[in-house]
Amino acid sequence: MDKHADFKKRLFFFVISIILNSFSNALTVASHCGSALWTASSVNLSSWLNFPLSNVLFVEGLAVILANALLLQHFDWHRMLGNLVFMIPFSYLVGTISTNLDAHGFLTLPLWIRILADALGIVGIGIAVSIYQRANIVLHPNDDLTYIVRFRFMHGRAAKAQWISYIPAISIILLTFIMTHQIHAVGLGTVLAFILQGAVTGWADQHVFTTLKHHLNV
Repeated sequence: MDKHADFKKRLFFFVISIILNSFSNALTVASHCGSALWTASSVNLSSWLNFPLSNVLFVEGLAVILANALLLQHFDWHRMLGNLVFMIPFSYLVGTISTNLDAHGFLTLPLWIRILADALGIVGIGIAVSIYQRANIVLHPNDDLTYIVRFRFMHGRAAKAQWISYIPAISIILLTFIMTHQIHAVGLGTVLAFILQGAVTGWADQHVFTTLKHHLNV
């Protein structure tokens, strides 16, 4: 496959992944049964600081971009710009979709449906991460952090890299709890994300869109 055709293929999969990732994250927020750890950290910061979730997701992403540059030991401006390109639609899609799900009574659904939706959201996030990490056109900074840890320090092991990359998000949740004595968006889905999301990503690498291979850049 020539380079132009390969890029078009990767771009197609990237668009699929950003839609899947945004919707899946919004589903976990709207279910109120526990979000993935990075999303949960943003929800708690949003509640503590009384800022819109979309803005907090964006600012938190900026901080992770700087952390990634420190891990890479240089400023890769192309990579950092790519992180920004990803963050803008992602942050506002998550905020908009979750708000609309709330407005249409998602929270009034039976608990078992919301738990199922939350679990499906966690799985969807793991699959989406696998797709756009392999396409590697641009990455969300949080997933770029996992990607850097995975291939630079963890010899490709997705689950271990995911656990390590969660340390900042867990720290933010603990800080907001200490300051407010409240905790939001942490529940069954958060536990599932911590235990399974990296494994789901590794599984999806092998079973979802298998013609899409990793384009390493670490």
